[in-house]
Amino acid sequence: MEVQASAIRKVLVLGTGTMGQGIAQVTAVAGYVTYLHDAEMARVSAAVDAIKRATDRLVQKGKMLNEARSEMIGMLVAAPDLARVAGEVDLVIEAIPEQMDLKVEVLSRVKALAPEHAIIGSNTSSLSITELGRRLGAGSRTVGLHFFNPPPVMELLEVVRGLETDDAVLEMALAVAKRLGKTPIVVNDSPGFATSRLGVAIGAEAMRMLEAGVASAVDIDRAMELGYRHPMGPLKLTDLVGLDVRLAILEHLHREVGEQFRPPSILRQMVRAGRLGKKSGEGFYRWTEAGPEPSEIRRGR
Repeated sequence: MEVQASAIRKVLVLGTGTMGQGIAQVTAVAGYVTYLHDAEMARVSAAVDAIKRATDRLVQKGKMLNEARSEMIGMLVAAPDLARVAGEVDLVIEAIPEQMDLKVEVLSRVKALAPEHAIIGSNTSSLSITELGRRLGAGSRTVGLHFFNPPPVMELLEVVRGLETDDAVLEMALAVAKRLGKTPIVVNDSPGFATSRLGVAIGAEAMRMLEAGVASAVDIDRAMELGYRHPMGPLKLTDLVGLDVRLAILEHLHREVGEQFRPPSILRQMVRAGRLGKKSGEGFYRWTEAGPEPSEIRRGR
């Protein structure tokens, strides 16, 4: 498959959650025409407004030039009509819920509309890129582009190579990563890749420690932040990612890798209670406008 670095001009981001918003902001800042799509127009409009507010705060803090923000806003296009924009794009990045069937369903619609040269990127944190490409009938141009939360801040981009991913597509993904200002690592397709497998293992053990009463959530997090120089503790990070997302990843790894990834009981209980982390207002912490505060955790029997 022949792909040139200059061929990527227009990007379609699917999904307007935290990751979709952040990815769209990053690609627009990098100078790509960025179409942002979701199934509901209201969510698209809300996401664009959120990006405008976030970049306005950066300008106010002196972390972004007003001219750069204006250019970025000009590159960002709300795209509720998928059929109107998909035929123009060179790169698709999906950031929709972590369900293989849903990803296949949405990306199949996009594949039917997009040019044959368009690269299909997935922000999945654990699902098989090889399976996704096979089910789409586009294994050679399917690649994992796993961003980290929040995408405008986090430097790492995990580029996941499926069994059928073309060499040129991998090189293109690396070129895009560098244009986005990211430092890429290349990981062969395997359950949980590198980062999710390591990250959820630490997070799950932190939950088991909390469950066993070893220490409070705040002190467990502080141990990793100060003792191991982690920028954020594993429980606070779980709140940011979403407890439901972490549960889905652990369940997948438990099936694919082994018993060490069995989800802790406390995680299942909190998800059942609707305590999903920052997005619901409470998880291992209570999330207010002032920031995270310690939350009471009641352990079941």
